[in-house]
Amino acid sequence: MYDKFQTDRLIDSWLAEDVGACDLTAQVMIEPDEQGAFAMNAREPMVIAGIDVAARVFRRYDQDVAVELLVRDGGRVEKGARLMNVRGPARSLLTAERTSLNILQRLCGIATETARYVDAIRGTRARLVDTRKTTPGLRMLEKHAVSCGGGLNHRLGLDNGVMIKDNHIAVCGGIARAVERARRLLPVLTKLEVECDRLDQVREALAAGVDVIMLDNMPVPDMAEAVRLVAGRVKLEASGGIRLETIRPVAETGVDYISTSGTHQSAPAVDIGLDEAA
Repeated sequence: MYDKFQTDRLIDSWLAEDVGACDLTAQVMIEPDEQGAFAMNAREPMVIAGIDVAARVFRRYDQDVAVELLVRDGGRVEKGARLMNVRGPARSLLTAERTSLNILQRLCGIATETARYVDAIRGTRARLVDTRKTTPGLRMLEKHAVSCGGGLNHRLGLDNGVMIKDNHIAVCGGIARAVERARRLLPVLTKLEVECDRLDQVREALAAGVDVIMLDNMPVPDMAEAVRLVAGRVKLEASGGIRLETIRPVAETGVDYISTSGTHQSAPAVDIGLDEAA
């Protein structure tokens, strides 16, 4: 889920960064009226995210470029799959190629990594959630990629909900007082979440009537005890130090959500190429 107006603004900045004054190679080698036809191919298995954005890069640079999309966001493809065909002025295709590939490789990498995490907790009640630890300027698209991989989006920004963390609690003098202050002006449909790293804080947050309790960097046995204490009265989110190799035991405690930045911070770009169309 992303906004096309905002995406076009991003694309313009990406192209301006890469092209500079002009694509010197294309200008000196390719005649203005020469046409080209290329195919974008997956060179490894992956989950697709951002295919429309990648296509939009070509069309944003030159409206005479024709793009044929062969896959959709959220789909899984194997090595060798053709993702799109592009045809039009050869100069434009070669100039926009790298920008289009860069964003698609990045977003598909995030979607593919997210799918690994989702597969790792399959069969439990836990749902995978992302974080705000995104690349500056790319949050909207990176969170879109997480959803393509089967994850859920946490807050898109600081204005999307109230999360009371340890430093907020320190300033207010305790969880109960922090929640009381937040409730005074909290919009009626907005969720209130409190970060807890000890079981006594979980009890305090539960008594204060929060909507969600984040279990921050808790040992797995303590998470299981928190699930027992809460008994379904509020949602529980596990967070902190979550990695692919450690997520399954966390999910098996019975928490509702598991948040991690690993889906985007640690995701490698996948290998996609633009090849001459056969």
